Amino acid sequence: MPRARRIVTSRSGGASRPPYASFNLGAHVGDDPAAVASNRARLARATGLPPDRLVWMQQVHGAAVAVVDGPRTAPVPETDGLVTATPRVALAVLAADCVPVLLAAPTAVAAVHAGRVGAAAEVVPAAVRALSGLGADLAAADALLGPAVCGACYEVPAAMRDEVEAALPGSATTTRGGAPGLDLRAGLARQLAALGVARIVVDSRCTVEDPELFSHRRDGVTGRQAAVIWLAD
Repeated sequence: MPRARRIVTSRSGGASRPPYASFNLGAHVGDDPAAVASNRARLARATGLPPDRLVWMQQVHGAAVAVVDGPRTAPVPETDGLVTATPRVALAVLAADCVPVLLAAPTAVAAVHAGRVGAAAEVVPAAVRALSGLGADLAAADALLGPAVCGACYEVPAAMRDEVEAALPGSATTTRGGAPGLDLRAGLARQLAALGVARIVVDSRCTVEDPELFSHRRDGVTGRQAAVIWLAD
């Protein structure tokens, strides 16, 4: 049976120049397209897969999830979750503060972009349903919640915190400075457990606090790291 493989990138070791320095994988942030192409080619080599088997999304902060059954040369349009049961097809999610979620079951995997809007719109449950639709056993599944802005740094208005908490219980928090805040990973971990996902691992790195990671909240114009998952042979 194939086994899942995962990669979470950092901002180091690529071809992009400031303010995208240097391993920017986002093609939508204003970086030199040649630099992004070089970085994506390097990532494909790291997976050991041809570039067309590294599948990207046109992320829109929504709840749409698409099933991928083979190589693609263009991003999947207007979607924030990808699911596949096809070995050697790698699913990539871009982030620079939002939560990248990588789900793995013995026979299928998913990559999800879960920012505040998408998380509240239940993009992760949509991806879990898509996994189940491919025959995945959630009792044998696991999830990785990747680097994201932490609850101590993610300040929001009180009304927004309460709105997200109503949709994603467990996400409301207080920042280091005592303001209303959100911890999306805490809410998503609770949601995944309720959905029956057996094992949940949280990469606790904060994108705002860690200079080795891209952060839109910290830097404004910046690049994107990627979280990638695939079924190996």
